[in-house]
Amino acid sequence: MLYVITGPPASGKSSWIQSHATARDIVIDLDLITRALAGPGAPQWNQDPVILRVAHRARYAAIDEAVALRDTVDVYLIHTMPSPKALAKYKRLGARIVTVDPGRDIVMQRIDAMRDPDMHRVATRWYNARKALPHEAMPQASRAW
Repeated sequence: MLYVITGPPASGKSSWIQSHATARDIVIDLDLITRALAGPGAPQWNQDPVILRVAHRARYAAIDEAVALRDTVDVYLIHTMPSPKALAKYKRLGARIVTVDPGRDIVMQRIDAMRDPDMHRVATRWYNARKALPHEAMPQASRAW
């Protein structure tokens, strides 16, 4: 089974996966990939454009390979803000789309406490895009973390 976990930054997507995935499952998380590719001493929430470019390429390769295995293992993919095209692809693949959103106020507080301040812009974009979606196209939110 393919699970696509979506939601704004600092919403609890990784925590949701931690409470659902097993050690045998595949977890594709751009933050973890970026961290793995960064050199010693890099900040935990590294937004370096060069590292992000390589991390995105690694993520795409991991998605392609993992999707082929989704009948034998569960695949958890964090995709903060999938485009309509990506959502359509995930739905064609039979993915379960899970939106984790504890609410804008909590997300912004978590960003203040734990993340790069630039993540406020990403979270604002996520909430604005969600408002713009027709209700029937909106993935349903899971419980708040």
